[in-house]
This record gives sequence, structure tokens and C-alpha cells, in this order.
Amino acid sequence: MGLRKFKPVTPGTRFRVGASFSEITATKPEKSLVVSSKKSGGRNNTGKMTMRYLGGGHKKSYRLIDFKRDKFDIPATVATVEYDPNRTARIALLHYVDGEKRYIIAPEGLQVGQTVVSGETATPEVGNTLKLANIPLGSIVHNVEIHPGRGAQLARSAGAYAQLAARDGKYATLKMPSGETRLILVTCLATIGAVSNSDHANEVLGKAGRKRWLGIRPRTRPVAMNPVDHPMGGGEGRSSGGQPRSRNGMYAKGFKTRTLKKYSNRFIVEKRKK
Repeated sequence: MGLRKFKPVTPGTRFRVGASFSEITATKPEKSLVVSSKKSGGRNNTGKMTMRYLGGGHKKSYRLIDFKRDKFDIPATVATVEYDPNRTARIALLHYVDGEKRYIIAPEGLQVGQTVVSGETATPEVGNTLKLANIPLGSIVHNVEIHPGRGAQLARSAGAYAQLAARDGKYATLKMPSGETRLILVTCLATIGAVSNSDHANEVLGKAGRKRWLGIRPRTRPVAMNPVDHPMGGGEGRSSGGQPRSRNGMYAKGFKTRTLKKYSNRFIVEKRKK
């Protein structure tokens, strides 16, 4: 797992830094775990554009990922490590001893042929899923549940991980990827290790066309618009546009948008660093 720097044989490869894909062991996904995925182009069910700057992009199929890891105490062998166009992390295909196949988010260091298991009998090794009550303090985890049985919702993207800092009663204290310290029930599941493809943050697309392949259209700067189109538009010459804000007038810097009475506020021990 690493990065490739390209020789500047074209303008598009001059600054491009891409993934090496050295960890990928299969090029075609498991057919039984693939469903069709339709693009919206940023339009809702009435055809009205609700998200700007979306559209086009390469056709993708969606891989069904097992975020619940609810096949307890049944060992599985890692068959392949694959690329998933729908997420930044790599995915791994598991073959369970009872014949079932499932995709999971591949953690860093997971090898083909390795055996993983989830449940009470699992040991705290990379790829295994346990309750936070059974994981040693100081461990690095990912795919963390917020509500027991709902499935992983935290630390799922490339290179992300949380650290189990403490346990007290029915709550465990986790340090999140953002730096926030939060309480989570010890009955929630988490997977040992950090998410794969940690070099994703260092990739450089190299040209505008690669952004289009991802389904992202060119973004117009608000200061280049007219006053009728955006609060930051208009003015004589190249004016700065004033206070940074959204198209609807909501301030973009320093203005808190979090709900004051949000239910999870009481679980936050320390807020993320600004």
C-alpha cells in the first residue's frame, strides 16, 4: 500500500500522485454482493436540482458492505482485498465456514488467507470485531457503533481510527478521528485496527478531468457571481465579496450550526480541536 508519482509525460501526469493499488488482489467484485447504483445528477424525485456541481462520472456498481458483523463466533477467511469506487477505503471479501460471503471494510495490515471472527470469543487482533467491553484499553479501533446492533457509523473512511481511552460503568471513552472525546456504550461493537488506504489523503488528481470522472462538476466561485445569484456576488471590479456565507446567507466561518439541544451532547467529554 503506497503512492505512485508519475513522470511528467503529459500535463495531467506532471503533478499527479496516485495510489499504487499494490494491495489489490482481485479486479472483479463478487456478483452476489453487487447491486446497481443510479446517479441522481443532484436532482430530487421531482427533477429539481437540490445539489449543485454534481453530474456525470464513471458508472459504478454498489458493493454491499457488512457494517454489523453479526455472524458471531463463526470464523471467516479473507479471500480477496478489492478496490471499491464508492468509498476511500479498500474492502475485503470474507468466506465464512458456513458458505456465506460478505464484504467488510479492510483494515490496515489485513492479508489474504487470514482468519477473522466477531463475537465474545474473538481475540483483539486486526480484523476481529468485539464489544468495547472486551477490547484492551489503548487499542486502535474502527467501524465503531453508536447504538448497539445498528451497525458501524464511526471511523469508516480511509486511514481513520479511534482509540479506546477508558471504561467506566456502562460507557467507554473513545478519542475520535476528529480529536473529540466521546462516551459510547460498552455493548457497542468495534473492529480492531485502523482503516486501510491511509495514503488516500496524499493523492493528487493532477487534472480537472479526473474530478469529472468522480462525478464532480466545476464549481463557480461565489464572488464571480451576480448579486441575484449569491450574497457574495456583485460589486465593482474584483471585490472580495464580504463576509463568507452560503447561498442562503448562513455564515461559513465561526458560525456554530450544531443544534444546542442535540441528544448526543451529553456524551461528548471533550470537543474536537478547532
